[in-house]
Order: sequence, then structure tokens, then C-alpha cells
Amino acid sequence: MRGIATKISGVTPLFVLCIAVATSAFKDIEKLRIWPLPAEVSHGGRRMYLSEDFKLVTEGSKYQDPSGILKEGFDRMLAVVKLSHVVSGHRNSSGSGGSALLQGLHVIISSSTDELEYGADESYKLVVASRGKPSYAQLEAKSVYGALHGLQTFSQLCHFNMKKKVIEILMAPWNITDLPRFSYRGLLIDTSRHYLPLPVMKNVIDSMTYTKLNVLHWHIVDTQSFPLEIPSYPKLWNGAYSPTERYTFEDAAEIVNYARRRGIHVLAEIDVPGHALSWGKGYPSLWPSKNCQEPLDVSSDFTFKVIDGILSDFSKIFKFKFVHLGGDEVNTTCWSTTPRISKWLKKHRKSEAEAYEYFVLRAQKIALSHGYEIINWEETFNNFGNKLNPKTVVHNWLGTGVVEKVTAAGLRCIMSNQDKWYLDHIDTPWQMFYANEPLENIKDQKQQSLVLGGEVCMWGEHIDASDIEQTIWPRAAAAAERLWTPYTKLAENPDKVTTRLAHFRCLLNERGVAAAPLVGGGRVVPFEPGSCLAQ
Repeated sequence: MRGIATKISGVTPLFVLCIAVATSAFKDIEKLRIWPLPAEVSHGGRRMYLSEDFKLVTEGSKYQDPSGILKEGFDRMLAVVKLSHVVSGHRNSSGSGGSALLQGLHVIISSSTDELEYGADESYKLVVASRGKPSYAQLEAKSVYGALHGLQTFSQLCHFNMKKKVIEILMAPWNITDLPRFSYRGLLIDTSRHYLPLPVMKNVIDSMTYTKLNVLHWHIVDTQSFPLEIPSYPKLWNGAYSPTERYTFEDAAEIVNYARRRGIHVLAEIDVPGHALSWGKGYPSLWPSKNCQEPLDVSSDFTFKVIDGILSDFSKIFKFKFVHLGGDEVNTTCWSTTPRISKWLKKHRKSEAEAYEYFVLRAQKIALSHGYEIINWEETFNNFGNKLNPKTVVHNWLGTGVVEKVTAAGLRCIMSNQDKWYLDHIDTPWQMFYANEPLENIKDQKQQSLVLGGEVCMWGEHIDASDIEQTIWPRAAAAAERLWTPYTKLAENPDKVTTRLAHFRCLLNERGVAAAPLVGGGRVVPFEPGSCLAQ
């Protein structure tokens, strides 16, 4: 266990006592059945019940809920607690003087705004029940989005009692103080390789809230298809697979708003210049030639006018401070083999590698002009890191040690290393997702502060609406705890959290999320008949 000295000769009684205490504490933690594990938790041994008219109270809160974000979150919380059961309701306190019956939840939020800002305070404090009002639970938060996290935790304290047909809370009183370890806790979905219908995307967003993930990285377009309407260049979505497998501009705005009301940012990505063959279906002049269609034509000003138009349109709906410009896996052969572009290279005295740098940096300037900060895949840093704009966030996916190098260079970084956090690698078990540490080998505090967090990636080559949920969950939940929970509270051996994660996986199933069994890799099926908890 962390915190126990290792340099001792022999096993002293004090050492044995420390191990016993630490082991006991860890076993107690695993009894909590909360995922991800909060920063600080204490509890008792009483049983409490929710009244049949359990209500939301906001007396004393500066937040007036002008657009209903808090009320909607409260209603969603009650819905997932009830799990579609018919709840009889609890009318009395079984002779316990009223203290065993919770009449409602008192939420106090100190900020009056509901603007979703990256890096804003997501902390909360949950007390069940309040000392001042023993018939109420109390939730305090700096922002409404911290309060939404608190509602998620409260929902996991509640259980439906099958015999009494009421909602109960065991092990009360509860005192929970919580905040995220990292500000960026992401999940990538890919709508280019396979189209994902809007209800499927919304279901993914809802399931993200259960694990307190806060960034949906929408890899919208790629080589295979361009499904999004771009008003400035309306022929771009000619690159969609079919007329029905498209997102209108209003659809995209709806996804952003749906996520925002749940405390989730939407990161939009256009992967340039390499992953962009589909762009030329509507505008063939973006291709180097008809026979050599990728990467985008570096020599043409029209290419950058289109990028400018896309990002201009993005700025109207994608309000997250970052935009992702890709920049990975760029095969520049088409540039030198296309006579027109080869001539341009010679005129400007650029090699293929230098043209790649030129493209990325020019695209960055366009993004900055629209008020965005930039995220690029790590190849940009590996090839010309010292030329990247200081506002660049480098997205690690390939190699080990990249996060160290990026932060040592003074740039920010997000980790998504493919050997541990790629969900489409279905042979990767949940234990590897849990154990993947963003700050590994980074001791300097300034460098640590430049690691924004991490992201699990659900690439879509073999994923569509039929199997996306069971490929994401529960492995993404394992990574979510790594990104949320304080380092000292994480299990050194992932197997120690198996029971708690199995319980959470079953909770996801109860909430209508098709989370796969834990045993095996991703997207596995139950091995044999038996309890959900044993799968």
C-alpha cells in the first residue's frame, strides 16, 4: 500500500499493524459501492428512506437555475434511482423520530452562472443527512456542474428495496467531499467510420455523466465520410455515406446543448491534412488529383479557405475553448508526385516534411483567429514541436515518454496511449485501463500541471449503434476513476476494485446502458448463466 515504508529489516509488529490498518481501510473503501471513488468519504451504519415526495430545495443558493439545468439533473437522478420500479413511497419514519426519513435534498450553489467553462470548479460536498435539517440531505457546490456530480454520487447511495418497495440509503450518515484530479476527462467517438444516430450519441453522453467524464471528443469527419453540414461550404457533406447518414448544423448544436446541460464539453475535430479524402467528394479541387486524393492540397489557398469556413461555422456552436485539428498519420507522397504541387514545393523551397509543418501551422493560425486554442495529435510535436503555437495541447497516442517530453518543452498534454486507452483494442482488459497513469515518471510539479488529463478513444472502424455501448463500458469507467480519484486513493492492484467495478457495471445495466461483463477484454459476452455481479 502507498505510504508504508519499504526499507526495513525484518517485519516489525508496527509494520504488521500498518499493513492490517491499510488493508482494513481498503476493504472498507470497497464496501462503499461508489464509482468513481470520491476524494473523502465517511459513513455510519443507519438506514434512511426517501419520502414519496422527495423534493429539491434551493433556499440560500445564489444559483437561481434560470434554464432549469439543476432541476433537470435532479429529475434525472430520481429517475435512475427508481430504475423504472413502481415505488410505493415511504410515509413515516418507523418510529425513529423523523430522522430516518429524508424529505428532500437541499442544494446550495455559490456561483450564480451556468456558463460551462473549462477548468471551472467541479467540487462538491454531500452530507446525508444534514445536521441542521436532519430530514434533508445537503449538497454544496461552487458551480451547478459540481452539483450535478454530487447528484450522481447521491444516486449511487440510493437503492430500491424490493420487499418494502421504497428507496433507501444504507450506512448513513454520509459525509463526502469530492473534486476531480484532472480537469480533462474525455471520451472520443468516431462518426466518420460509422454513422451514429443522434439518440445513440445522447445515450453515450448520459452514460458519461455516471462516471463524471466531462469531454466528448467528437471525431466528426475522416477519410471515409463527411457527415456534418457546413453552411459555409454546403457540398462538404456530399462525402456522407448516404443522404440519411448526416448531421444537420442544428443537430450538432443540439448535441452540444444536450451535453452542456449535463456538464460535458464537446470537442470538435477535423483531422487535417491527412484524414480528409471525404472532403473532396463535394469539392474535388481539395484533392491533389483525382488519382491521389489525400492529404489535402497544401498548395491551394482554397484548401485553407475551406478550413477557415469550417472553423468559422464551428465557432457558432462548438463553444469549448479547444478545437482539435488532428495532424496525425500524414503520408505526403501525393504532394511530390502531383506535378502541380511538386512545382509549388520547389518554388517555395519546401520538402514534403516542411510542407506538412507549413500546413499544420497555417491551420493553427486559422483556429486561433476564431478564438480557439488548439489540440493536435502527437506527430506534430514529434516532427516540429518547437514550432507549434504555445497554445497547443499535444494529444499523445503513439509512444511512451511523449507526455514527459511535451511537458518538459512547456506545452500542455492529453494522454490517450493506444496500448492502454484505445477502446477499439478489444483485447485490452479493464485492468490496463485502470492502471494507466498520466503522470507516470513525471516528478516535476510544473510539468504535472501541464498534463490536463486523458481520454479513452472509441474509434469506429468496427463500432456502430449496435455495439458501441458494450465496447465503451465498463472499461471506460476504469479509466474514469483514474482521472477523477486522488492518486493516493487509487488501488495499486486493479484487481482489488473488481467487486466495486462489477457492482457499477451492473448499475449501468440497470440504468439501461449495455455495459459488457468484466471478465475478458472489451465487448465480451457472459461466460455462463449467473448473477450480473459474477460476470
